[in-house]
Amino acid sequence: MKSKAYFPTRYKMVFATFILAMIVLLDRILLSVAKEPVAESLSLNDKQMGWAMSVFALGYALFQTPAGMFADKFGARKVLTAVVTIWSVFTALTGAVFNFISLIIIRFIFGAGEAGAFPGMARAIYSWIPLQERGIVNGINFSGGRIGAAISLPFVAWLLDLVGWRMTFVLLGAIGLLWGLAWYLWFRDEPENHKSVKPEELQYIDQHRDKKKDVNVKINVTKLFTSKTLWLLMGQYFASNFTFFFCLTWLFPHLKVKYNLDAIEAGLYSSAPLIFGALGNWCSGFMVDWIYKRKKWSLSRKLPAILGFLLASIGIVSSTYMTDVTGAMVFLSLAIFGADMTLSPSWSTCVDVGKQFSGAVSGTMNMAGNIGSFVTALAFPYMLEFTGSEIPFFFLAAGLNMLAVVLWMFVKPEKQLQLI
Repeated sequence: MKSKAYFPTRYKMVFATFILAMIVLLDRILLSVAKEPVAESLSLNDKQMGWAMSVFALGYALFQTPAGMFADKFGARKVLTAVVTIWSVFTALTGAVFNFISLIIIRFIFGAGEAGAFPGMARAIYSWIPLQERGIVNGINFSGGRIGAAISLPFVAWLLDLVGWRMTFVLLGAIGLLWGLAWYLWFRDEPENHKSVKPEELQYIDQHRDKKKDVNVKINVTKLFTSKTLWLLMGQYFASNFTFFFCLTWLFPHLKVKYNLDAIEAGLYSSAPLIFGALGNWCSGFMVDWIYKRKKWSLSRKLPAILGFLLASIGIVSSTYMTDVTGAMVFLSLAIFGADMTLSPSWSTCVDVGKQFSGAVSGTMNMAGNIGSFVTALAFPYMLEFTGSEIPFFFLAAGLNMLAVVLWMFVKPEKQLQLI
């Protein structure tokens, strides 16, 4: 009797994108951890470092929609290989910068290269992952980024001391190049073209995913940018990224200065919210799929997102009343747990409403989110200098999260966007 037991190839694909998400955030957070040696070496002040951190988000945001459209047209295999190669090269080149302008240029192109990462993953999910598994798959992918960033905070602090900031950028760039090569050799855009996919798995995928559309049909960009649903998704994702990106830019140097910590201590404390962010992704991904399987499609996306934004607001505001680093990090961890609960429903909704244009839809939403990241990296140092306190920045973040709760009430995940 033939055994029915097998390890689905789509799970291997999810593992690969999980590792990619780890690399994405590891490379992205590196400048924050290396802030002091980079600033000292290049004679930069906090505002200039703020621009260096934020210009990445600007490049990342501006190229989201084009990257998503490329993923829809050329497939996740070629696009992810290309974008990972580009940003890995420019991660390594960061080790060669010699002044503020060269740092700004390298960081902008690095951000533009990373723009295709998650839209490319979304396009792979559309082809490979059944509807009832998309919540947890998105949760797993985004948790990879948080785990990667959490691990990298103390690890990179140690590596900086060992080999210096310039060589650290080179070594991390090499990791991305290896992933890109492995992905191109192994992955195929459609599961039916992958030799490892067994007939029973292919049948299961085909029965539970969206019906295939004509891939040669072109998206109507005007309809894309005039979609009410997309603007709602963009608005709530702006708030989510505004909250989370603080952890990738200013949390490490902020804790180090405010609580007089050394680099390793600051790295360990800064990693705590990222670990809770990973847990938030898993929790939300499970909720999305659990509710969806009970025939409540709209609620499966809305409830985890709304709950997440409420927790983010509570955590952010509560952290401002803490007088010690441990108390502050407990509530900031709650805030990031909540903020990351919004990711799985957001990206699942993009695939729901975008269908064969899920790359473009998710890329456009992510563009708006990373405009939020761009604003965060600049808002914190400027508001801190203007007010003399970090509290106004945190209350602004909490207010944006409450606004996102309202926006989600009007999202209709079950209604496909008419983009042709």
